[in-house]
Amino acid sequence: MHLSPLLTDLYELTMLAGYLEEGMADKPAVFDLYFRTNPFAGGYAVFAGLEPALDCLENLHFTPEEIDYLGSLGLFKPRFLAFLRTFRFRGTIKAPPEGTVVFANEPLLTVSGALAEVQLVETVLLNIINFQTLVATKAARICHAAAGAEVIEFGLRRAQGPDGGLSASRAACVGGVKGTSNVLAGMTYGLPVRGTHAHSWVQSFADELTAFRAYADAFPDSSVLLVDTYDTLKSGVPNAINVARELREKGHELRGIRLDSGDLAYLSREARQMLDAAGFPEVRILASNELDEQVIDSIRDEGGRVDIYGVGTKLATAAGTGGVALGGVYKLVAIDGQPKMKTTSDPAKATLPGSKQVLRAVSPGGAYIQDLVCLAGEALAGGMTVYDPTNPLRQTTLPADVRLVDLRLTVMAQGQRTLAPEPIDRMAERCRREMDLLPQGCRRFVNPHHYKVSISPQLKELRCTLAQAVTSGRKD
Repeated sequence: MHLSPLLTDLYELTMLAGYLEEGMADKPAVFDLYFRTNPFAGGYAVFAGLEPALDCLENLHFTPEEIDYLGSLGLFKPRFLAFLRTFRFRGTIKAPPEGTVVFANEPLLTVSGALAEVQLVETVLLNIINFQTLVATKAARICHAAAGAEVIEFGLRRAQGPDGGLSASRAACVGGVKGTSNVLAGMTYGLPVRGTHAHSWVQSFADELTAFRAYADAFPDSSVLLVDTYDTLKSGVPNAINVARELREKGHELRGIRLDSGDLAYLSREARQMLDAAGFPEVRILASNELDEQVIDSIRDEGGRVDIYGVGTKLATAAGTGGVALGGVYKLVAIDGQPKMKTTSDPAKATLPGSKQVLRAVSPGGAYIQDLVCLAGEALAGGMTVYDPTNPLRQTTLPADVRLVDLRLTVMAQGQRTLAPEPIDRMAERCRREMDLLPQGCRRFVNPHHYKVSISPQLKELRCTLAQAVTSGRKD
């Protein structure tokens, strides 16, 4: 996939031009991409967007038309424009597999290579990873609320433009959604496509029963009938049952009914009783209409009998507390072999210096205990003392019997993938498995458990040393 390198902020290009002028373009540099706060005031996030990001980087180049446009701005010298003609990304990237459960303040991507190359890709990486991770997290929360019921993504018409619609469909399936109404996403990403019909179909016919019969005639083995155009329980469900009988007489079965308004818990209970009494226990009930994890949770609490949830606006736009954006950042942590640290008046924005690895502490039974950020090559083991990155006076001791697992892989080297692309259903299965291994409290929607992300002794020492050096420099 070719995304134009002009899909970037102007300052990436002006910095690039400046690095070239200063003879710094080829200096080795390392950047970390991470987020500072778990989305939706929740206890975790689900990493997504890696495959599209790698596709973009493998194909990153400037076309003659793009270089001509930059030249027309009057900002850039001919030497820089000539430099762009042969520009390629040849860096190395470490990242977790998509579908991995991740947390605030731990590096997701570590991008290393020539300064010019790793600087330019900042904006596009943040654009892809931030949005898809946000939507995948929302999808995982919704699927958790559904408690085994199927979830379908219905959000294209409310998504953030055509590309947002495609990205949302993909990310939602990484987070556990079983299909999408978005036909282009189905073709592009190999996703299952699902759908019913609109109220306008019913209104286009003389009456509801005629509309249902016509749809069932057209799709005798895949009909899901929308039953709330006029009156769900007095008209819609009885007419759907009549059509189900007629289909059965012809050797077919009605697939389902859809509820799109009203008290979904009550209506689904009543519809289930009517369908079962009529001899159609296999007809599934699909609910839609401004659903999210909170609404689905309440439907289940009230005894709703929904088999499939069609979730649109609030999934595709990742609506909810803290869901406006993930807030991922991309920060320089080393250059020319020297660790770098951003110190600031806002302690929450201080960075962790140096090339690092991210380890997950796993119990003998496989459950996740906490994550550790340490320097590359640093040896850690159970029984060690590790530290809170926001308050070095707070510390904890790792259990002696934990197993430490590297959370990330080298997914790109010298600008080329090191692993074959994964199918999305494998990513979704990883997400489901990892959700099961989280502490139960992390999955709560209200006041979730705080999963610890600690730093190692050596990383703590390095950060203190650099902070003191900066402080001394300011005093001088």
